[in-house]
Amino acid sequence: MKVKFHNTFKKVYKTRISPNKKLILQTTERITLFKTNSKNPLLKDHGLTGAKKDLRAFSITGDIRIVYLPVFENEVIFLDIGSHNQVY
Repeated sequence: MKVKFHNTFKKVYKTRISPNKKLILQTTERITLFKTNSKNPLLKDHGLTGAKKDLRAFSITGDIRIVYLPVFENEVIFLDIGSHNQVY
């Protein structure tokens, strides 16, 4: 899976994830898992509804999610990362 990072994702990653070394490690592990097997049940990947119906999300921790846009079958763009309340 090819992953691109939207500028907004990069910006919020620096403020929400970077200050916490444990979250950096967990995020790196889950992104690696997503790249190798996006259907892995640990990711809890799901489609969104409403205004974000074209987007999908997967879990980093119990509360941290990555919201992404599928572009092609093997390419996505990560749009946002943060807690449930921050990204939805």
